[in-house]
Amino acid sequence: METPKIFESEYRFCLILWEHEPINSTKLVELCKVQLGWSKATTYTVIRRLGERGVLKNENAIVTSLVSKEQAEEAQMEELVEKTFQGSLPAFIAAFSRSKKLTRQEVDQLRALIDSYGEG
Repeated sequence: METPKIFESEYRFCLILWEHEPINSTKLVELCKVQLGWSKATTYTVIRRLGERGVLKNENAIVTSLVSKEQAEEAQMEELVEKTFQGSLPAFIAAFSRSKKLTRQEVDQLRALIDSYGEG
């Protein structure tokens, strides 16, 4: 099953949800007002839209995610690599390493990750 698309403002909402779930929708509205500056109507609209897309469920005023943070991050990275680098992970890593100096530890971690894929 493909992970539903989560847009930037929705992702910020989901960060709150993932941290506090399961959570009462009224409490979620309060958190979104404080942390995002959203109105009650905006929060309920986002809950409805994400529910329709299968990102979360809202049953008996209790909101829980159906998509984990890890699944959302993976889908965002796959979209970025596909859209920007024509699906080439090496091109993505090359571009990333040109813009950010990698530490020796980061290089070693990447090498270990690549080596582990070669073994599998």
